[in-house]
Amino acid sequence: MSLTREDVTYVANLARLEFTADEVTALADQLGAVLDYAQTLSELDTSKVKATEHVLELKNVFREDVVKPCLTNEQALANAPDSEAGCFKVPRVME
Repeated sequence: MSLTREDVTYVANLARLEFTADEVTALADQLGAVLDYAQTLSELDTSKVKATEHVLELKNVFREDVVKPCLTNEQALANAPDSEAGCFKVPRVME
């Protein structure tokens, strides 16, 4: 599937990205190649592959949940640049 320069420019505009003319041409070629590969993959017969099939043996990599003591309020605020009434104080972000 080939992408036109207009397609790339349109998507870049939606994403608020700016590219030079050379970059738009290169991106059109590269993205077209990605879409061609995706089209090739979609033509594969996957009817005999289970939905949860994976090539690697999977195992749970999470550690055990262990209850540990919590930080005190003073410990949590020890490195805070500013605090007030036992809370982190941050600059206002909305007017």
